[in-house]
Amino acid sequence: MHFYSDNATPVCPEVMAAIAAADHADHGYDGDAWSVRLDGAFSALFETEVKALWIATGTAANSIALACLCPPYGGVLAHEEAHIVVDECGAPGFFTHGATLMPMAGDGAKLTPDAVRARLRAIRPDVHQVPARAISITNATEYGLVYTPDDVAALGAVAKAHGLGFHMDGARFANAVAHLECAPADICWRAGVDALSFGCVKNGGLVGEALLFFGPQAETRAAEAARWRKRSGHLFSKGRYLAAQLLAQIEDGLWLRNARAANAAAQALAVGAAGRLIHPVQANELFVRLSAQEAATLRAQGFDFYDWGEGAARLVTNWAQNAASVAPLAQALRALDHG
Repeated sequence: MHFYSDNATPVCPEVMAAIAAADHADHGYDGDAWSVRLDGAFSALFETEVKALWIATGTAANSIALACLCPPYGGVLAHEEAHIVVDECGAPGFFTHGATLMPMAGDGAKLTPDAVRARLRAIRPDVHQVPARAISITNATEYGLVYTPDDVAALGAVAKAHGLGFHMDGARFANAVAHLECAPADICWRAGVDALSFGCVKNGGLVGEALLFFGPQAETRAAEAARWRKRSGHLFSKGRYLAAQLLAQIEDGLWLRNARAANAAAQALAVGAAGRLIHPVQANELFVRLSAQEAATLRAQGFDFYDWGEGAARLVTNWAQNAASVAPLAQALRALDHG
């Protein structure tokens, strides 16, 4: 019973079949029949013209996006718990050639417009301080909370008013859309987002994510991103295998079906953890209060999960689970309260 991370889940059958279907000779790099379909497929999904690139990893997608939005002397406003701040080993600074991450606090790993405006006011407009040049948010957040269309639009308005690029880390974008039951466009380009890292691996993929650019500068930024992809050693010679996975996910709604399954499993698990929840369960992550002894008791029963600071744990569900498959952990959590 593994609840470590959706990074470690099996590859879903449809994605594996798409990889097998792409297993014949074609053009190399991104000149193959699958890669050239990405712009059109993502444009249809997001109801606007999109420039799309497959990227090896989520870290690379986030970092290349920021390199296209922020100069080396600029700063990126992000939550202090954001993946780009605490889990990417300085990759954004590496790719941007030195841009500064500007961590900020906020409940549930969410930024608010008021907090962003206050941070911007605190930056002097002289050459001695780092000027903010971009905002980056994660949806769903690192604590499993979801930015609504209004939330994103409010931050997008701040970004536009201050001339900032706006990036969204969408490693669990599908889970956010599944929770909101909104159009994908409503929480990205319609709300002012310029670049989206669109998650694949956490949602049943094998390897590779998508980096999407929106708006009038999309083509220019995508061309820059393609250079960054090559320069950083991430231009796969057989890129069709990455593109095929992305197409398999988005062309018939698999990405959303998988996310709905993961979210539903999380909701079922939340019933068993009800009195222990630290944050509302909106996507496929649960943060629960557990003592060290309680955690040891669960692990002795075969349940795997990460500790999350003292007295807490993180539980992550995935596309391959459902209410029945997570029921044993839900029951074990309830038993802790009656033991």
